Amino acid sequence: MRLPRGCSRLAAGSAAPEGHREGNPGEHREATPGGHRGAAPVLAALLGLGVVVAYGERRRRTAQAAQAAPTPPFPRYTRAEVAQHRTPADRVWVTYGTDVFDVTEFVELHPGGPDKILLAAGGALEPFWALYAVHSEPHVLELLREYKVGELSPEEAAPPPGDSADPFAGDPPRHPALRVNSAKPFNAEPPPELLTQSFLTPNELFFTRNHLPVPAVDAASYRLRVEGPGGRALSLSLAELRRRFPKHEVTATLQCAGNRRSEMSRVRPVKGLAWDIGAISTARWGGARLRDVLLAAGVRDSTENGEWHVCFEGLDADASGTPYGASIPLKRALSADAEVLLAYEMNGRELPRDHGFPVRVVVPGVVGARSVKWLRSVAVSPEESPSHWQQNDYKGFCPSVDWDSVDFGAAPAIQELPVQSAITEPRPGAAVPAGELTVKGYAWSGGGREVVRV
Repeated sequence: MRLPRGCSRLAAGSAAPEGHREGNPGEHREATPGGHRGAAPVLAALLGLGVVVAYGERRRRTAQAAQAAPTPPFPRYTRAEVAQHRTPADRVWVTYGTDVFDVTEFVELHPGGPDKILLAAGGALEPFWALYAVHSEPHVLELLREYKVGELSPEEAAPPPGDSADPFAGDPPRHPALRVNSAKPFNAEPPPELLTQSFLTPNELFFTRNHLPVPAVDAASYRLRVEGPGGRALSLSLAELRRRFPKHEVTATLQCAGNRRSEMSRVRPVKGLAWDIGAISTARWGGARLRDVLLAAGVRDSTENGEWHVCFEGLDADASGTPYGASIPLKRALSADAEVLLAYEMNGRELPRDHGFPVRVVVPGVVGARSVKWLRSVAVSPEESPSHWQQNDYKGFCPSVDWDSVDFGAAPAIQELPVQSAITEPRPGAAVPAGELTVKGYAWSGGGREVVRV
């Protein structure tokens, strides 16, 4: 696969397994109303013959038990009690709506494999089922009902209210499949087996790297300030950014500089979040080219001599009001090939709050730290951003340098990154059957360079 120059690339593994391929839900609705005569072929198509056989046997046993005695009221459980059942040894419980289900017997029968269904163990099914249209079929819900063991307590029907004194209380809800490395600020990555489920990472599973609380931004009153040399400036609303500049789309991979840090720490202890291999994700971004906006602000390729920079500031700020900031070289910002965006769309939808709503920078092929989210200002400057995250973080040093001897001023800020690759399935230490084995993974190259071999 060849992507446009300047795009980052993520070579994903095989397609989604049978039973998890997205499609038109209406394609499988063959059941006759009011009965189960059409259920067998539908379930066979959705779940596979082995699952249908096991399902039929369970229905037979359940029907016999129902004839023998009336069904007693279901017991009530709290979400904390459900969360204690995450493994086959402890029984695998999940919730759907206000119902509680023990799906231990179904784990091995799950068409997507046991690992997929265990991602929801001890929690809610809805966020996972939302990723796959096939689960919305009425016969799948009918199958699930056979495993019901209880109901959530009435007070557990809604999540507890947030703490108004907590600066992170306004953060958005997150997908429970994300593996959390830090709750405040929120930093999380998708499980490796979901990362290579598709080439484009679903918005809900895209890795999240936040340095500060997520700001609440009103799109109607949002303004982006763009400053060029000589004091010329633009102030753009979201509507003006959409209307005045042609929409451009680019498929690009973003990667945190700390991706695979947990592996590094096994060789030598490294400070920072213990990212596994999932601090990397791919999306189709849509927005205005940064080049077009800078040209409208009076910036020209020959405006100044020497190495100039474009500095970005976000709306996220610490307790003192200091915002997150970063910068990239001006020549990259003005390059048509680099395809740097002021993005307002992600995979065809408006940006989620965790990923920069309403506008963020997307710098393909460059460390994710430069793709500033919740963008409030863009400024052309003869100096790099003075931000802590540009001057005293996200820099590379040789192995002899540690936190006691580091001089951040001695190294340039990281921009492009080297080739990165990882195996997502099977995971380290996994027991695999003898014979042919399917291995999944990704390979990515910074700066738009092609991946030659893995």
